[in-house]
Amino acid sequence: SILFPFYWMVSSSFKTYAEIGSREAVYVPSALRWDAYKELFDPNTPHFWNFGANIVNSIKVAIPTAIVAVILSTLGAYAIARLRFRGKNLLLNGILLVYLFPGVLLIIPLFAMIARIGARFGFGVQDNLPILIITYLAQTLPVALYMLANYFRTIPAEIEQAGLIDGCSRSGVIWRITLPLSIPALVSVSIYTFMIAWNEFLYALVFLNSRVMFTMPIKISMIFNDPTPRPHVVMAASTVMTIPVVILFLALERFLTEGLTAGGVKG
Repeated sequence: SILFPFYWMVSSSFKTYAEIGSREAVYVPSALRWDAYKELFDPNTPHFWNFGANIVNSIKVAIPTAIVAVILSTLGAYAIARLRFRGKNLLLNGILLVYLFPGVLLIIPLFAMIARIGARFGFGVQDNLPILIITYLAQTLPVALYMLANYFRTIPAEIEQAGLIDGCSRSGVIWRITLPLSIPALVSVSIYTFMIAWNEFLYALVFLNSRVMFTMPIKISMIFNDPTPRPHVVMAASTVMTIPVVILFLALERFLTEGLTAGGVKG
């Protein structure tokens, strides 16, 4: 039952419009028709959507978001888990509190703030993928910090102290000891942030106006709202968008499970 929606999406991408709109459900398409995928990727088709450019835009946004989020959250989470300073617990709870606010509530003040900064320093906010990455970091960093901070607490401090005694610097201990032991958590945070940036719709809709800059979720919405109904093309685009995430999840499932389990327990 869990796999059925995925199967229905993939099979519908090969169906005709009549099969999708039939009163009786058609579970198996009569033939493997590639017309929907040709519309997405073949410029010689009458209804060419140039979906490859949207895939590239999503990659340009999702991968940097995951990389930057892991780097920043690693540094911040390690400081919270290992260093002593005033207001540490208040800071961690405050960071998590930011994550509790829905994205719809934050998008207007975030857009206004970035627009003012852009006007001051002379860069545009609209159709700017690096700016979109910053907005995604505002959504992903709080929970990434919380996950990694809890995971770092599960690593015995004696291991790091032994490294310091052996002559390693604090940065050397982090690089040689802490990070190798934290691979499950780092993978979990990477997948989490990547999936958010890969699937995000609202912020991309606000910050992107040019069709050339659209990410995949916006382009799928555009195909769905086309005056000529093209449900099979919507299903094909959704399949193309979903398969990389499924492959990534299955390939890294072991690390993801370990990271979420250990990161959810305070040491």
